[in-house]
Parts: sequence; C-alpha cells; structure tokens
Amino acid sequence: MAAKGKGSCKVSLLFRFSVFSFCYSLVTAGQTYQRKLSVQLNPGFHSPPGGDLLHVRAVGENDTLHYLFCSQDSSRCATCFFTASLLNQVNWTQFLDRNVSGGLEVEPKSSVLYSTAIVFSKLLEYDDFNDTAQPSSTFFPLYDLQNFNWSRLNLSGSTSLLCGTEGTLGNGSLCLQLSVFDVEGRGEAWPRLLHTANSSQLELWLDGVSPRSNHSRFLLELLAVGGAYTPSHVEIHRSIDDEFTPSMFSVSRWVPELNGSHQVPGFFQWKPVAYRQPHPVLEDATSCHHSDPLPQSGETAAAMSGLIRAFYTEPEVFGLNVSFGLAGDPFYNSTRFLSWTLLAGVGSPPMDSISPLVISMMAVGLGVPLVFVLLGSVYVCTRKTVVTTPYQPIN
Repeated sequence: MAAKGKGSCKVSLLFRFSVFSFCYSLVTAGQTYQRKLSVQLNPGFHSPPGGDLLHVRAVGENDTLHYLFCSQDSSRCATCFFTASLLNQVNWTQFLDRNVSGGLEVEPKSSVLYSTAIVFSKLLEYDDFNDTAQPSSTFFPLYDLQNFNWSRLNLSGSTSLLCGTEGTLGNGSLCLQLSVFDVEGRGEAWPRLLHTANSSQLELWLDGVSPRSNHSRFLLELLAVGGAYTPSHVEIHRSIDDEFTPSMFSVSRWVPELNGSHQVPGFFQWKPVAYRQPHPVLEDATSCHHSDPLPQSGETAAAMSGLIRAFYTEPEVFGLNVSFGLAGDPFYNSTRFLSWTLLAGVGSPPMDSISPLVISMMAVGLGVPLVFVLLGSVYVCTRKTVVTTPYQPIN
C-alpha cells in the first residue's frame, strides 16, 4: 500500500494535452501518423542553477505535445506536456522558488483539456530473509533522491538520460531515461513495449547499488497527480501472445475512472516484469506486482516537485507501490542490476494484436486436425453411398 504523509519525491513525469478542435482525433491515427520533434535545452535561461531543463516539442497535424525533463536541485523530475498551443514561457524565478504555481505557463490556458503527472516518490529496500517477496516491517532507511548528486542531462536525439548517486548506494547509481517518439514502433530492448507518436517511455534502472542484506528486494512508490481524470485504478489486460515479451501474457494499465467509458484521456502502462541484466535473456526476467491505488495528499505531492507546484494548485493524487521479485526469484545481489520500463501517453493505450506468427501456429495446430476430421468424414460418407451389385451366379 502506498505510503502517505511527508516524503522526499524528486522524480515526476507530467503530461499536459489539448487541441484546437476535437482532441481525440489524434488517438485514432494509424501507423502513418507522425510528429516532428525539436529539442531545446533550458528555454530562456542559458545555465540555470541546480540543473538542466529540457524541452522537447512534438508537432502533429492538429496539436503539439510538449515534454519537459529536468534535474533541478529540489525537483528531480521528468516532465511531459501535451498542449495545442506553444509553451509560452518558463518563469525561472517562480520555478526555482517552488512556493507558488505558475512557474510554467501555457497559453491559451483554455486549450488544456487533460493533464496528469507520474511521480517517483520513494525507493525502498527490504530484507526478504524468508523469501516470501512480501514487504514487511524489515525496511531499511529509504533512499532520499533529494540527497543524490545528479548528472547533467545527457542528450541523444529524442532520448535523455539522467543518473544520480548517493553515499548509501555505494558505487552504484539510479538512472532515468526518457524517450520521446515521433511514430508508432516498439522498443528495441525487452520488454519491447509498443508505443505511438502520442506516448513516451521512461526506463528506470539500479546499477551496482550495494544491497544492505544478502536477501534484498526493492519496492518503488509511484504517485499519479492531476486535476480531472487522475489515474485512479489499474486494469489487467491478458493475451495469449508473448512474442515480444517472452513469458509475459499480461499488461497493467493505470487509467482514470470514467464511469464505464472505454475511451480514456491518458494512461500509464507497463508489463509486470523487470530485468536483472542490461542486455537480458529470458533467465534474467523477474516478475513484479503492484498494490491497489489509494488517495494521497495533494499538498505533499506539490511540495515534492517544483514542476508539480508550477502547474497544480490543488492536485488530486493517487499512489501505488510496484515491488520487484516473487518468491523464489533471485535477490538483487545476484547481479546488482534491475531495470523496469513505464509507458505513458494520451488517448487509449496501444494494444498488441495477435501477431501473424501466432496466427500461423494456431492455424497449423487447429487446421491440420480439422483437415483429417473432414477427410475422414468424406471417406465415411462416400463408403456409405457406394452402390454394390448383387452376386450373379454363373449358369
């Protein structure tokens, strides 16, 4: 269950979205739908104190998506905006002060139809001595991202990397990589999530962290922050196809509650799997599971991140935990590496269809026996309809 009360969240992913006309037309775009990406570092400020602010603009036919990714001292965050109008300006005085909203402005304000944020609030480590993978009271002191020494943003096209270190991590690091997409596609590395031009991907990994026991497992607390339509429940969608994520037959989707409507304005989506190697094989996969979302304090969430404060005066917040590893899975110290990937976007989540390979296998598996049954039926029917000539003795 997600922890309440004061915390030290430094990582958040914020989405803002609007269009000049009916907004959901972009969601129905197929594989040919494409956006034009442009990148700007520290808009309006040559070298802000305490870290960088990256602005990625994704221009479509009827709308523009704005992504922000930052490493400010008291606001370790990955932030994404979805808006039809230009990002007007960054009020650096207000943004760095973090006491009032309005540090980031979008004009016209009426163009914003939907916004939400994902906040990485806590990283916790516990001693799973009995190998139950059930978090208990045996928690070590939490990792406070505010005390991390964060790198400058490392840019490579539409991908941004931010890594942080801290004394209790030993020689290890916690890294966040934000990837923004201009067309539909699929990640090259497992879990190979399907994405569209209306989504982005955030990958988190722990590399070389010194575990505080021989049976250490980790747990991550996430907060969904927003105004209207804040993601408040998780849906599990199952499939018979694991072609792109071997051994995984389900996907988890954190979406708003819309009174039975199947059209959601935005989502967070992940496969219930993490990996224990940077370039994994099937044996390196480890399962993960989540708790049910619970309401959290909006004021606490706003105090966690300058970017949350910059947009929301009275945010609505839901939180959940994602824990890594099931009973019997290797512990973190087996490889001292753990990676997990989250997809976020607007409109309905991308859905994997049954691939031609699976369809072909089903056709062979079901078709061949069916052919034998049909041939056997034809043979039996033919034998029953054969007219036999009575025996004529020879005189």
